[in-house]
Amino acid sequence: MKNVTLLVLAGLCVVFAVVLSGCEEIGVMKWFNKEGPTDKDIARAYHLTELRRSTAADVLPMIYMPDHSLLSQSTKVLAAQGEMQKGNKTWLTMISFDENDLLAKRKYLMFVYDKPDQWFPVPSAGFRFDCQLVLEGEILEEPYADENTRQIAMMKFARQMVHDDIVEVKKDNKVFEISGAMINQSLEAVLRDLDESPALAAKLSDEKGLDFQHHSFDRGKIQMTSDEKTMTIKMRLGSFTKKFEKPEDVNYPPELEEEQ
Repeated sequence: MKNVTLLVLAGLCVVFAVVLSGCEEIGVMKWFNKEGPTDKDIARAYHLTELRRSTAADVLPMIYMPDHSLLSQSTKVLAAQGEMQKGNKTWLTMISFDENDLLAKRKYLMFVYDKPDQWFPVPSAGFRFDCQLVLEGEILEEPYADENTRQIAMMKFARQMVHDDIVEVKKDNKVFEISGAMINQSLEAVLRDLDESPALAAKLSDEKGLDFQHHSFDRGKIQMTSDEKTMTIKMRLGSFTKKFEKPEDVNYPPELEEEQ
């Protein structure tokens, strides 16, 4: 009986090893996500879109995956939304263009993972949001009392831009509106902490980010950086906070970059 048990265990180990090793083209993540694109596939449009350079013609082939996402567009915004893992993973990619020169001026990327009803959930419940925006209007012209006040104003600017861009595309799919509400809710959680303690804004540019509480995902981290022309927000909630400081793999094959 003991030998039989050992043989069964050995067999299970072999099967498990095969599953984990896979082939060279399909890693563990792709095995779990075999019904659709990987996070890196989805993030491609976000990372390869260049503000003040990319046009809608550049972005459209990257943002829209006909087999996996729904496209919504207006005269100013392109957005793609998809779901996979039986609804346990939702994503949104959105690019906003200037009305005059038609060049990209804002870009957004969002992932939401619910807790999958399966073994080895990868990852568990979490929320990820990235955006980069061209600074314009009053946000550049307004005199600020100090840097903390400026940082808070920029966060409010980002919240308003997300809202305005979602309005452009939400009529095509209720999920676009829900995604916008989740992003707004998360930014509001940060702004509440900043309104109560403005000095916390100094931590926004730190590489470790600013910690904050979120009622749906418990913990969150956010980083906001800027230069004279643009601002960038990196926000992670729930399981995504674990790799907040880990550099993201944004190296795409040269042929993909040439397509743009």
